[in-house]
Amino acid sequence: MPVCHLSATALACRRGDRVLFRGLDLTLQAGQACQVAGANGIGKSSLIRLLAGLAEPFAGTVERHGEAGLVDERPGLDPHLPLGRALAFWERFDGRSAEAVGRLGLGDLADVPVRFLSTGQKKRAALARLIAQGAPVWLLDEPLNGLDVDAVALVETIVAEHCAAGGLAVVASHQPIALPGAQRIELRDFAA
Repeated sequence: MPVCHLSATALACRRGDRVLFRGLDLTLQAGQACQVAGANGIGKSSLIRLLAGLAEPFAGTVERHGEAGLVDERPGLDPHLPLGRALAFWERFDGRSAEAVGRLGLGDLADVPVRFLSTGQKKRAALARLIAQGAPVWLLDEPLNGLDVDAVALVETIVAEHCAAGGLAVVASHQPIALPGAQRIELRDFAA
């Protein structure tokens, strides 16, 4: 896995006229993970977007070395295509197959259009695509939404394996997630 690093210094985020958080510092090296916790609307998704480079910070800086893969509320899969074809589309860009399809319990859904998948199935499909992407930096926004207990445990295992292989992960979740040895940021501690 390519060497990766992610840091944020004195980060602040504004949405409209409201500053959501400020003064947030974060440093992650290869093999490390961080859970960002907090209530709905506190800025977890905004922080993930800042770390991904999809939004500009109100203040502070973000530095990232290594390609980032993002899982958020949009699975990034064409809703009109069957799941197998939707994942195959990304294989052309990623250069890798979504081998995790079977592991994530999606093997029997290859012919089902993405729009007919349940919330949990869509989330697992997005994770299969993330694994195939091969990005060393994982930015996961509410990855447990819609998942049953067994699927939550599998996601925890997959994130741990990614970090053990030299990747890093930031997981924004209001739900508990077991990430042994992970840093934890409570966004309310940085509320403006």
